[in-house]
Amino acid sequence: MSDSNSSSSSGISDSNGDITVVHVMRHGEVANPDGVLYGRLEGYHLSELGRRMADRVAEHLASRDVTYVCASPLERAQETATPIAKAHGLDLASDARLLEAENVFQGKTFGVGDGALKRPENWKHLVNPFKPSWGEPYVDQVVRMMGALDAAKDAARGHEAVLVSHQLPIWIVRSYVERRRLWHDPRKRQCTLASLTTFTYRGDKIVSVGYTEPARDLVPAHLLAGAKPVKGKGKAFGA
Repeated sequence: MSDSNSSSSSGISDSNGDITVVHVMRHGEVANPDGVLYGRLEGYHLSELGRRMADRVAEHLASRDVTYVCASPLERAQETATPIAKAHGLDLASDARLLEAENVFQGKTFGVGDGALKRPENWKHLVNPFKPSWGEPYVDQVVRMMGALDAAKDAARGHEAVLVSHQLPIWIVRSYVERRRLWHDPRKRQCTLASLTTFTYRGDKIVSVGYTEPARDLVPAHLLAGAKPVKGKGKAFGA
């Protein structure tokens, strides 16, 4: 699969089938002063900076042939998707398959330097990084995310769709499509806040994957893809 920043032209078709583009966006920055791993918890909204990120991506996609916009039911995803749907005059759909991955540490702080890995009560959840033992199996994430991608492809066939989801499910489905192992170092996920991971279909087959960061200049340096964890800055790889 291609890892370029390009994606196909809008509404193209050829003898091998329609070209459909599905952009999967990670939500913008969340207001989370306590550094909680918020997971699927309700009540976590975009920060002011997160709203600026959402507006930036809406501007970036304004000229695209977007005919379907859908988001995870969580507030931060819905708020990120709203300006995109509005820019195209579309109703915003919701799909639970785009939810954040389940995690037993949800509601707790689990960042760099907070001592979480030294607490005996947490060790039982850390025994198998390949599944992983602390949360929703990677394979389950692939199944539901591929289902959401295929539904978006069908809804926007011959055009473009935007899905707003969360870092881990986006990275896992991209790894699956690009035939990489699913277990990984979370610090090395290429899925920055408000980034777009773009899947291009010819007919019903994914033929390329692209990645762009339209709001890169708005993302704090310690939260950029590949950034090293910084003590006191919470989770460097977000959620």
